[in-house]
Amino acid sequence: MGVSVSGTHVIFFIVSMIIAGSVSGVFIAVITNVSTSLSERGDRVQEQLDTDFKIINDNENIPDVNGYYRFYLKNIGGKKIITTNETFQIFVDGDIISTTKYNLSVNNIKIGEVATIYVLNSEISSGDHTLRVVGPQAIEDEFAFTI
Repeated sequence: MGVSVSGTHVIFFIVSMIIAGSVSGVFIAVITNVSTSLSERGDRVQEQLDTDFKIINDNENIPDVNGYYRFYLKNIGGKKIITTNETFQIFVDGDIISTTKYNLSVNNIKIGEVATIYVLNSEISSGDHTLRVVGPQAIEDEFAFTI
């Protein structure tokens, strides 16, 4: 004779448990992936929040020393900022300044300290201008000044 009703129920129960176990395994993998991604994103956001700087010049009196205009950059964030021509880009009136036309006074700025950006005089004409400094984590500050 055939399989009894209770035997069929046992087979359906076993199959449903196998399917449920497979589905729960997939859910665990997906949840672990989402959790890891959120954790990494949170770390990146925290690093971005810890990185901040401000241009602190007097906009009417830009120092001109030995053929370079000096702009002062203060670290107002929560961690040290690496300062190189690779980590900072300088724009004057929307035009990027070549990395050979500017340099920074130090290799890093500790929390609360100030670095100097030296920009060749030939890159900035007299008149009103806007300086934009873009640093690590795409943090930027803009500064209007007059030469």
